[in-house]
Amino acid sequence: MEKTILLIGTGPMALDYAKVLIAQNKKFDVIGRGEESAMKFESVTGIKPFVGGLEKYLESNNLHNNTYVIVTTGTEALMPTLLLVLKAGAYKVLIEKPAAISIEELIENADKLKSFSENIYVAYNRRFYASVTEAHKMIEEDGGLQTMHFEFTEWSHVIEPLTKAPGVKENWFFANSTHVVDLAFYFAGKPEQWHAYSKGGTLKWHSKTNFTGAGITEKGVLFSYLSNWESAGRWAVELLTEKRRIYLKPMEGISVQEKGTVAVVEHKFDNAVDLQFKPGLKKQLEAFLNGDEIKLLNIKDHLSTSREVYSKIIS
Repeated sequence: MEKTILLIGTGPMALDYAKVLIAQNKKFDVIGRGEESAMKFESVTGIKPFVGGLEKYLESNNLHNNTYVIVTTGTEALMPTLLLVLKAGAYKVLIEKPAAISIEELIENADKLKSFSENIYVAYNRRFYASVTEAHKMIEEDGGLQTMHFEFTEWSHVIEPLTKAPGVKENWFFANSTHVVDLAFYFAGKPEQWHAYSKGGTLKWHSKTNFTGAGITEKGVLFSYLSNWESAGRWAVELLTEKRRIYLKPMEGISVQEKGTVAVVEHKFDNAVDLQFKPGLKKQLEAFLNGDEIKLLNIKDHLSTSREVYSKIIS
């Protein structure tokens, strides 16, 4: 049976996926809920979405066992949409991170997801950045990763005035900061022996604002992290080998400090794909559609990390 691609959502993220699919000459159907966003989607892509939402679509359409579904809805609708497409018979699902509005919602639905776990992937697209691929090569050249430091500071002054669905900003660490945490431990391996500390601050919309922790991963990599949402900072991952310190700061680029020097120098690499499309998206989508899932995050592993790592960082 021919592969069918279904894109759910018509917002900015859906437009980014559509750009890649169109460039690859893929045929796909689009489902939107509201007229306004659907009209904007059509004006940009030339593709007319089905309007009225997934439930209405399923009243007259079936998902067969070769349907590949990409879920790009708002955070608050991710899990309900995932459960609905699984029930309707979707074969494989790529769902935008973090697949639920909260750690609690994700874990509460673990049993419902269990039998489908091998075919559900969470779209942490930074794993597919050209900079990340290049950093992996550099680490291998140097004989492996020894230590790592990362930061997931959020700009609370920018986030606070945003209008979001109830629960989204309250779970901002899970919804947004885990982009960085996932990538850090993608490099270093899952934390094995470690301590985490956090405390609240003056923010009314998020219970914790300051975070720090350290330990050792399953790969023997020593790590530390620090994040203060009420001060200055940015997202960053620093990777230390025997020969150099590799900075992903910003994470789309690479800077290097060689051993025995103080200068931090920009490292040039081929990032043409990430300049043409949203960084990481083309390679991530190819992995999903072509069955090359080594880099993709399986929902089973996402559940494990949410229980054992994200919960510990935030608690």
